[in-house]
Amino acid sequence: MTQGSLKLGIVGAGFIAHFHARAIQSVRAMVIDGVYAPRGPERLSAYVRKLGVGDAKVYNSVRELCEHVDAVAIYCPNFASLATMEEIAAARQAGARVSAVICEKPLGRNVKEALRFVQLAEEAHLLTAYFENQIHMKPIQVQREQLRPQQEAMGPLTLARCAEEHAGPHKPWFWDPTVQGGGVLCDMGCHSIAVGWYVLNPLGKPPQFLEPISVSCDVALLKWGQKFWREKLLQEQGVDYSKTPAEDYATGVITFRNPETKQIAKLQFTDSWMYDKQGLRLYMEGLGPGYGFEVNTLQSPLNLFIGDSAATAIGDQESALEKSTASRGLLSVQVNEPDLYGYVDENRDAATRFLQWDHGLLPFSYGLAINKLVMACYMSAERKSVIDLTNPTIQRELESFVPLIQQGRGAEML
Repeated sequence: MTQGSLKLGIVGAGFIAHFHARAIQSVRAMVIDGVYAPRGPERLSAYVRKLGVGDAKVYNSVRELCEHVDAVAIYCPNFASLATMEEIAAARQAGARVSAVICEKPLGRNVKEALRFVQLAEEAHLLTAYFENQIHMKPIQVQREQLRPQQEAMGPLTLARCAEEHAGPHKPWFWDPTVQGGGVLCDMGCHSIAVGWYVLNPLGKPPQFLEPISVSCDVALLKWGQKFWREKLLQEQGVDYSKTPAEDYATGVITFRNPETKQIAKLQFTDSWMYDKQGLRLYMEGLGPGYGFEVNTLQSPLNLFIGDSAATAIGDQESALEKSTASRGLLSVQVNEPDLYGYVDENRDAATRFLQWDHGLLPFSYGLAINKLVMACYMSAERKSVIDLTNPTIQRELESFVPLIQQGRGAEML
């Protein structure tokens, strides 16, 4: 691996690839050296060069890309990510230059796929980084340092509440649970579960220190279950939710146990595609004995007002806020979303650690653990019961569990 700057190759040329390119503007030790995608690689390549973050040469295959870069980032749709990982591992074993791999969440659409990711990386001796941006958010990291004296004196947090909400995904494939992996729980629940688990962990302990012992979850089809919204969905997204519905709302509780002190900690999470307000809302709250913190990404130092007569001048409403639902009125603006949401710091972490021949803060084994918790949530919603994660039988069942919603049979439970 080249010392100095990590030469990154990207597979995929959609929204998330462009978002990461913006983040890498703030990362000295990483350049985007190559791109491969079945559709749109030239557009991404031109964007990368415009930002000044690499040459972004367009390659004709994953294998060819792996020959020229130090690390490959899997930013393709969920249904294509495992096949991409198989190509990267095969290229590595055949002697390609690539020595590290990044995978944007989720790590597979079910536990079986996530296990395969881990296995492929181990067999090919690849360094890994599972990208969960919310753990890297500066507000999350700063609150830990600010509250360090309180944690040390009074003990760690024991309750976390985390939410991610917006009005719905960008692309049609997100609305098809058989290719995306589910609905909002698969798409965004992984974020809320990961960041909640992280903040509950005592300072100085690894991200998987607290032991998950039980899960209770409920999912529902609310906004998109209404006739008006279903017709709109059919018209705009081309997916028939009357045949393969997926949840647009999920909420649950995960119970953790400290293996050293036996202290119980609780995570409450809520995720929805029903937030028809300003745009993307991330909310995190942690409560400990005598102290706490709160993060709300819709609180911004910058607000704009755009009247009706001036609204036609707005070319891209998402330039103000990801998933923005309006182009006029009083608008919240985040001036640097990639940094606010943690994308800058997760890329910096991957570059720094890979160049030191180490895994990222969150390796693929962590992505597997998050995947398992998401699947346990789906299992709880299907069975309408609390799932005991300390039960060996449940652990075996999770390894082959595919939610009804992911199978396209969501109508049986929603």
